[in-house]
Amino acid sequence: KKKKNMSSRLFLKTFLSMAYVLSCTRIGTGNAITWGSSKATSFQTDKSWMAAVGGSNNRLYSIRGGSTSIDEDNTNVVDPEEEKKRLAVRKWRTDQQNLMQLRSFVLSEVLAKRGIPMPTLLDVSTAEGDKPPEKVDWDCALSTEEDSKSCLYSFDAEPNTKVVAPLGTDQWITLTALNRLRRTDPTKVEPMWHSQYSILQSWFGDDSEYSILQHVGLKGFLITMLLDSAKGALLKALLVMGLLSAMVIVMPVLEFTFNRMLVSGQFWNQWPTWGRIVHAALPLKLLIGQMVWKFMASSFGALETKVRDYIVDLECAMLEDSTPLTVGVETAEDITDEQGAWDDEEVVPTTETDDDGEHALMDEDDIDVYDDEDEYDSEGGW
Repeated sequence: KKKKNMSSRLFLKTFLSMAYVLSCTRIGTGNAITWGSSKATSFQTDKSWMAAVGGSNNRLYSIRGGSTSIDEDNTNVVDPEEEKKRLAVRKWRTDQQNLMQLRSFVLSEVLAKRGIPMPTLLDVSTAEGDKPPEKVDWDCALSTEEDSKSCLYSFDAEPNTKVVAPLGTDQWITLTALNRLRRTDPTKVEPMWHSQYSILQSWFGDDSEYSILQHVGLKGFLITMLLDSAKGALLKALLVMGLLSAMVIVMPVLEFTFNRMLVSGQFWNQWPTWGRIVHAALPLKLLIGQMVWKFMASSFGALETKVRDYIVDLECAMLEDSTPLTVGVETAEDITDEQGAWDDEEVVPTTETDDDGEHALMDEDDIDVYDDEDEYDSEGGW
């Protein structure tokens, strides 16, 4: 019994000791977690931390060395190095965005020049201020030596040439210079009027009520179609077809010349010179072919430029002939009416003798009507 009582007491003491140790460990772990969380955010005072420990363990598990609380809040403090890096990254992204926009702008300009319908700077640009160019009608006058007109392009218009200007203004330009400038460099047309008027769309547009091209007729329509269709693609196609047709026509002559050259002694005497090219490596042959192709392309471009200039001159002459005058028309009509009145008045070529014995011309009202045909001869005498 004594041994059992001693073993029971020993077991009870051991159990109580283990319970005490476990309770102390739990309290210490909880205090450590509470202190760590408060340290990460804002430190609490020693008094509140000691109250969290509770009971008789305040002294055992309290932190030595005084207060550890911090009154200052450092959560909004920004590191200068981090801020500098962040600003550098933002600037780099902005520069990349600007470069991307510039590249897209340059690409759209190049594609528009090649005939691809792409918006360009001219499509989105407006005149000075917030007002877009307005459509306007035109006036046409004839510049003569007596009534010379100024010209925005050449200062003074040549005599006997037609000049046009926006309706109600005196900013004249010769019709030939305007049309040639429209064909060579259309971006310089509207700035001559400070981009105030939509000259190209108003005077040369197909759907404009003020279009000058409505007076040119079928011939003008064909010429305009050659120059305007797909950026001149129709003109190039016609030139290619014309060259091929010419080659087919002169093919017998070319064949005869080529055969004579192949059997010529002078041609084969130059074999040491051109034989090296025949047996040259493939890269050299490709280079020679590229040079020949560039020469043919440049020659075709020069031919196209000459033909286009000739067609533009025809168009200018056609506009000079077909465009009606709107300024000075009243004076011309008056002259025409006066000439018509003189033509309508019938004057009988009769003569009479005045006091000096000379014959004078008499009108029909000044003579009597004679029924006797014998007294009146065919020469107007009596």
